[in-house]
Amino acid sequence: MILTLPIDSVLPEVIAALRATGRAVLQAPPGAGKTTRVPLAILEAGLTKGRIVMLEPRRLAARAAAERMAATLGEEVGQTVGYRVRGASAVSKSTRIEVVTEGILTRMLQSAPELPDIGVVIFDEFHERSLNADLGLALCLEVAGALRDDLMLVAMSATLDAAPVAALMEAPVITSEGRSFEVTPRWLDRPLGRERFEEAVANLVLKAISEEQGSALVFLPGEGEIRRVETLLRRQVPPDCHVAPLFGAMDFKAQRAAILPAATGRKIVLATSIAETSLTIEGITIVVDGGRARRAQFDPTSSMSRLVTEKVTRAEATQRAGRAGRLTAGVAYKLWTRGEEGALMAFPPAEIEVADLTGFALELALWGARADELCFVTPPHEGRLAEARAVLQMLSALDETGRITAHGRTLARLPLHPRLAHMVALGGPSAPMLAAILAERDPLRGAPVDLALRRDAVLGNRASGEANAATIARIRQETKRLARGQAGTGPDGLGILAALAYPDRVGLRRKGDEPRYVLSGGKGAVMAGHDPMAGARLLVATDLDGDPREARIRQAATLTEAELRETFADQIGWHEVCEWSRRDGRVLTRKQERFGALVLADRIWSVAPDDQVALAMLEGVRQLGLNPRAAATRFLARARLMPAPFPDFSIEHLEETLEDWLLPHLRGVRSTADWKNFDMLVALTARLTWDETQAMERIAPAHFETPLGRRVPIDYSTAQPSIEIRLQEVFGVTQHPTVAGRPLQLSLLSPARRPVQVTTDLPGFWKSSYADVRKEMRGRYPRHPWPEDPTVADPTVRAKPRGT
Repeated sequence: MILTLPIDSVLPEVIAALRATGRAVLQAPPGAGKTTRVPLAILEAGLTKGRIVMLEPRRLAARAAAERMAATLGEEVGQTVGYRVRGASAVSKSTRIEVVTEGILTRMLQSAPELPDIGVVIFDEFHERSLNADLGLALCLEVAGALRDDLMLVAMSATLDAAPVAALMEAPVITSEGRSFEVTPRWLDRPLGRERFEEAVANLVLKAISEEQGSALVFLPGEGEIRRVETLLRRQVPPDCHVAPLFGAMDFKAQRAAILPAATGRKIVLATSIAETSLTIEGITIVVDGGRARRAQFDPTSSMSRLVTEKVTRAEATQRAGRAGRLTAGVAYKLWTRGEEGALMAFPPAEIEVADLTGFALELALWGARADELCFVTPPHEGRLAEARAVLQMLSALDETGRITAHGRTLARLPLHPRLAHMVALGGPSAPMLAAILAERDPLRGAPVDLALRRDAVLGNRASGEANAATIARIRQETKRLARGQAGTGPDGLGILAALAYPDRVGLRRKGDEPRYVLSGGKGAVMAGHDPMAGARLLVATDLDGDPREARIRQAATLTEAELRETFADQIGWHEVCEWSRRDGRVLTRKQERFGALVLADRIWSVAPDDQVALAMLEGVRQLGLNPRAAATRFLARARLMPAPFPDFSIEHLEETLEDWLLPHLRGVRSTADWKNFDMLVALTARLTWDETQAMERIAPAHFETPLGRRVPIDYSTAQPSIEIRLQEVFGVTQHPTVAGRPLQLSLLSPARRPVQVTTDLPGFWKSSYADVRKEMRGRYPRHPWPEDPTVADPTVRAKPRGT
């Protein structure tokens, strides 16, 4: 008897929507049965004579879904229902429903855009928003609009934000309410303290299995956490509890064993997000959610993707909890408080927002379309897409116009990242093995960085570090698959093969004791000083930690300069370098032989053109800042008092326009010392026309001319322009002098040049304070004139002759 599932009640709506519009978006909670029921319902309804292709995000889920549907029909996999995943398939001429991983659909579309013999494409678990799923939907929508108006499309998910997808597809949303059985959530009473994550998870698992019956599914971010929790639990769980890891890097037999019910007793499955979707693990009534997820995140500062561990989103937590209610009522234990749940993000980011877009950009180029010409739920970031295209041009996969080359088409056919595909296409017989090693997680734990150790482990030779047998087995299998049809006539050294894949990560050791490297792409990298490879002059960094300041090298291969020169001869050349060096504080003029940012040879360039030296010095000026000496400072102060229209002499504007006014005057200036001694007054005054110069001398003159004809410099450094002048020198002056429309501040000095009065109103001073000053000064300086009426006296700087 076939078990009734919640999805069954909405299947007529799905069929009706496909008959009417050819499109549908289906929302169904975990355990509703959409993965196995919908394809069979479409087949039974006879909507299409073509095959029904359903996409799954993971190989295990694809095979499991195919097996369950085949069992429903009472058949073997490969008859009516089959599957195709990387490295394995079970299909025949009679296959009508084909479950595939998402990358398989992309290959189908690129090989035959019309999708002949395919009538329906179902995107299962679309909420995961993988790059391949987003691209596959965009391509299918274009095919349906331009080539196949009969192509039916269905997007299905448990936690999908359906509105944007439905709008993009122009499809109705169909919702299946309720899950098969109730799942009771249980949160922590208080937030986690200082307890280690793995210990906290293990303790929560022990609590869960002591309180509830049935088997448990425990969600952890990765293999490392799974292994540590496994070690803790094996010491403490009851004898009837079997602990089973489940993660993507395991071989299929071990994965299958993890999802089958325990022969006796209870099972505790420690799983990554691989168990979130499309898997029914027999006997599970308990979910323990560690509340963390590991995602690949592209780091634009290092041009690399790296794995980051983050809190789960509410959508992921809902999906995980639903695993407990697939076959009976269950309980979901959560490693966070109820209050903390409200702070979780609603949905995880789409992979198109955070992942490396190099392979995506290659697929777009192969399709012959720009991203903005296709319909994406989330369009890719144009800046990161441009970076991906730059990598493809570096690999000769795209030409200078961005169109795919013949070599690019070759790379697209290989089931590898374009970097590794480039290496396999051009490398020798060892290239497939190295590609398989680099595509997998590190097969050696705790080993030095040398990539040769990984190769030796795969070849069966003894190597430093702890070998992961399952990973090595996968690498060997993948090596055989990649080696089929590979010519293997190119370079075969480990280092040069790695350089083919990562031409921007060839590292040249910097001078000094520390093993620090500059990479050909311009980034910096560092290696542990105790590593046996720390003395290598040239290497290729195949794995870095993504640190934006200075990445740590985790895997690398040594490289000889002869190998580099032979393979990249067309990219190595001499360059005339004239640039400002912040470290040396001067303009350096060199002739350098370069590969990217690496300097392989360096010579003095003694005849660098003066204009290039001046231009390089201009960069030094930007770093050092403007350095006006006293005369230039006075000039700038005067210029700022000039009314509009007048050239802008603000420091900000001068710094923005250095090329216009300073560059022509930098001949002979090459260093920090030269710049400190440089007087920019000539360059500043050269900005003015003759009329502007005259206006400035008239409105904001540099000097005040006294009645005796002496020129006194005006100080413009304060808010009020001022001069210092002996009091006797302004006898007879009855109108206060002005500058730029303001009174000139006069600091009146005694014969001994000490201040006696500061004024901006000289006539007022004569009328008021002068009498008191005269009374005091006559006794102190009797030989100097102190007339009763200074307004009619002659100016003087002389003393009276002795005896007068």
